[in-house]
Amino acid sequence: MNTLLQILLYALTIYSYGLIIYILLSWFPNAKQSGFGQFLAKICEPYLEPFRRIIPPLGMIDISPIVAIFLLNFAQRGLVSLFQFLGLI
Repeated sequence: MNTLLQILLYALTIYSYGLIIYILLSWFPNAKQSGFGQFLAKICEPYLEPFRRIIPPLGMIDISPIVAIFLLNFAQRGLVSLFQFLGLI
């Protein structure tokens, strides 16, 4: 079960990095229209959509991705706590 936890944590970490890269693509013109940008949009937008509905942008700054990344971090910690609680690690 320790391997399962490591795989889940690794997947959440990679997804967090994908979100960060997707956010950084907005700083470069036409980067989101590239093949890589469209791939990240298909993966990241469904997760970011609920946060954007709840948290409005502050002028030109969208803080919803920051909240989304924090939630992923809490999910990682929650998984570790759950596995410890169940005695799987």
